[in-house]
Amino acid sequence: MAEKFDHLEEHLEKFVENIRQLGIIVSDFQPSSQAGLHQKLNFIVTGLQDIDKCRQQLHDITVPLEVFEYIDQGRNPQLYTKECLERALAKNEQVKGKIDTMKPADSRTF
Repeated sequence: MAEKFDHLEEHLEKFVENIRQLGIIVSDFQPSSQAGLHQKLNFIVTGLQDIDKCRQQLHDITVPLEVFEYIDQGRNPQLYTKECLERALAKNEQVKGKIDTMKPADSRTF
């Protein structure tokens, strides 16, 4: 499964680099760089096609919408997992406390 993500990550990195280079070409555009601009645009189109091909391999993956909210807020999406685990642990402790209070007094351990 990790191979699928590695493949997608590789294509995304290439795509981001091509976009960065396109930005450089466009920001300092000269008529003589027209051929380079067309070539870079073709690389971007090809990159999008490669990314779309990866989509077929990852169709069964779901990402919680909250992860995208974290990204939109400029937060690290790995914090989502950490905070979910912390909330689950806190809830587990809360439920454990309730269970302990409902146990008969003679079966409680101190």
